[in-house]
Amino acid sequence: MKNALAAIFLTLLLTSTPYLPNAFAQDYTQLSLPEGAKARLGKGRLSSNIAYSPEGSLLAVGTFIGIWLYDAETGEELNLLTGYTDWVESVAFSSDGQMLASGSHYGTVHLWDVRSGEHLRTLTGHTDEVLDVVFSPDGQTLASGSFGGIRLWDVVTGTHKQTLRQEIARSLVFSPDGMTLASGDGEGFHIGGVDRMVKDTIRLWDVATGMSKYMLTGHTDDINSVSFSRDGQTLATGSDDDTVRLWDAKSGKHFRTLTGHTSYVRSVAFSPDGRILASGSSDKTIRLWNADTGQHLRTFGHKHFVNSIAFSPDGKTMVSIGDIDAIYFWNVNTGAQKYNITGHMVGANCVSFSPDGRILASGEAYLGNNIIHLWDADTGRHRKSLKGHTQEIESLSFSPDGQMLASGSSDDTVGLWDVNTGSLLRTLIGHTSIVNSVSFSPDGQMLASGSSDDTVGLWDVNTGSLLRTLIGHTGSVNSVSFSPDGQILASGSSDDTVHIWSVGTGRNLRTLSSDTERWDSFSSVAFSPDGTTLAGGSGGYDGVIHLWNVGTGRHFQTLMEYSGWVKSVVFSPDGQTLASGVDRSIHLWNPVTGEHKQTLTGHLWWINNVVFSPDGRTLASASPNGAVLLWGLIPSPQQHPEDINKDGIVNIIDLTVVASNFGKTGVNAADVNDDGVVNIVDLTLVAGAFGNAAAAPEVWSRYLEIAPTRAAVEAWLREARQVNLTDASFQRGILMLEQLLTVLPPKETALLPNYPNPFNPETWIPYQLATPAKVTLTIYTANGKVVRTIALGNMSVGIYQSRSRAAYWDGKNNLGEPVASGIYFYTLTAGDFTATRKMLIRK
Repeated sequence: MKNALAAIFLTLLLTSTPYLPNAFAQDYTQLSLPEGAKARLGKGRLSSNIAYSPEGSLLAVGTFIGIWLYDAETGEELNLLTGYTDWVESVAFSSDGQMLASGSHYGTVHLWDVRSGEHLRTLTGHTDEVLDVVFSPDGQTLASGSFGGIRLWDVVTGTHKQTLRQEIARSLVFSPDGMTLASGDGEGFHIGGVDRMVKDTIRLWDVATGMSKYMLTGHTDDINSVSFSRDGQTLATGSDDDTVRLWDAKSGKHFRTLTGHTSYVRSVAFSPDGRILASGSSDKTIRLWNADTGQHLRTFGHKHFVNSIAFSPDGKTMVSIGDIDAIYFWNVNTGAQKYNITGHMVGANCVSFSPDGRILASGEAYLGNNIIHLWDADTGRHRKSLKGHTQEIESLSFSPDGQMLASGSSDDTVGLWDVNTGSLLRTLIGHTSIVNSVSFSPDGQMLASGSSDDTVGLWDVNTGSLLRTLIGHTGSVNSVSFSPDGQILASGSSDDTVHIWSVGTGRNLRTLSSDTERWDSFSSVAFSPDGTTLAGGSGGYDGVIHLWNVGTGRHFQTLMEYSGWVKSVVFSPDGQTLASGVDRSIHLWNPVTGEHKQTLTGHLWWINNVVFSPDGRTLASASPNGAVLLWGLIPSPQQHPEDINKDGIVNIIDLTVVASNFGKTGVNAADVNDDGVVNIVDLTLVAGAFGNAAAAPEVWSRYLEIAPTRAAVEAWLREARQVNLTDASFQRGILMLEQLLTVLPPKETALLPNYPNPFNPETWIPYQLATPAKVTLTIYTANGKVVRTIALGNMSVGIYQSRSRAAYWDGKNNLGEPVASGIYFYTLTAGDFTATRKMLIRK
């Protein structure tokens, strides 16, 4: 009587207080966000447990990011209970509906106030995942089952009452009178170097004494679910042996076996009136049985494996969850599906922003759900799903114009998708193992792919043809990244190296490593926006980030991470921040000074991928827990001593101000290092800070009308190199001055002398362009016969002199055969310009 009154009171309370939909009718993407996050895309991967509240108004769903509370009639999201450091394995309501219990993967039990969502208490003592939790009918006792036993708790005080000795307790249920607890066990496991097999048995326990009453045997595989009938006379059990067994709960005797399922029976449940028994299976069906006779009544076809089922308190509705992304509601009488709740992704393995920042793409991480999701980056609402891959999506990349999306998959292929229609344009086949990474070139004409077959593929986006395969790694290629100018490609591998490739020739220009004895399997590589720095994230005994000078290949800085693998690194668009995903945290760094700026936490699983929005104000992070978090990163105004004119950005204007103050002493804004004199050191430090001011960076070319002369910059470089400072900021300044030289427009287009000359077997052919042009290099013999034609493509204004920018000839003809020693001529054609020079091969 007391419990009935409590249920009536709770029903009145819930319908008269602001708990139900009106109070919680808010955007679910905003519920219970971690500090610093501004939205969540996706509701997290479903675990294997759901529970109706006693009065039937609420549905609790355990996930990998917390517990969702839904309106059981409408499917509307009401609340998300978070606070875990791991994911939810099991959930259960108390008999009065005021409390919710949950079991976690790492051995804790949590108690929650249902009406307020407040976390009440954490119960500790289990040493492994809590597989099931259940309240006694009077609500005074909570039972929790784990690998290692069953623990009984006093709900009011949270104290541990007793432990029931059972090696694996997978499923628990109290008898209606609360005097008996039934538990199912099974599953072999490895512990202490010994393989241990647990008998596939059901035990009935005396709750008062903690003594085992009966051991029920007969199943031949793991017992996944147990359920008492309403009158307490019958116990139903579901097993991995594909059967449902019925037992006399008083005597422990088996009296019926229900067959028909063709795979594991994951869940069994009696209807509230006890007349129907439901069983859910990995054969993607739910079967309804007459509980008295065992007659099969009806089969519901499920889209995916059935992990958990539950009846509504009135018995008219049944709810089920599978191993994918939805919660299904069924009409028990007709078998018709009433509606479903979507948004529970299986995983989020990778993310990518469109160039305009309006769309975020995310890829699934688990077998069986091979989908790319497109989200509205402003509202967090799901826009579209792209289906076509047969296995997990490992990497995503938008084309520069935002019209195409590339996806790399575990099915060894690359997919090219039309973003507007969601259709698969073409499938690129060429790799023989997982495609771990894909990246569009800056002009969108080429796509690079890195694979576990140890190779990098370069593809023509328009035709889908494989242009060339880059071979040289001896381990899985985990990440590929184009430089901002598209001339070089970086690839990170599990062979502990990063390779720098010439995109035009496919030649390996340089191999980078950390030059240490540590294990440095590189999971991610990224260029800084100015192209001068390459970051590589690695993992071994602990994760680190390595920084290299792209021009020289010099390793100049190591950013130490906490223990864990650095899965992803990315520069912000303004180059001021380097973000890294390691284990469950995101770390933000100053890439110039190496200073650790901030740590963002909130994911319950490891972070696979991080990516900045184009405006740099949002960071997206993906995790296999089935949700993508969006973090707001509003840059705080900063004052930089290198910003001489205090206009909020360090650029050529500041550079020329320093130059005009050369030699001046005393207090002067141009004296950046405060040593009392304005000199080449100050100028070089300003160059090193270019693009690191509070405002977004500008490219050198924006200020070419006020740029110094080429002679002036060359003189500055000579003087700076003579200073011989090893400070990272100063060295970066030298790199930036060198970069300035490359963009200062030459007065005229010219073909320059090759080097080395004479050569054997390769040479570099520099040139300069006063205007943009389509460039072709042709090699001739002394008698005018064409030996080799090298199409360099459409090139912008600049000087192409360094080995990473100049044209390259490997001394072979168009058939790939080495040419003989002797005199050769090379002709450069650039638009209307043509010039020829002589060179010598000496062998």
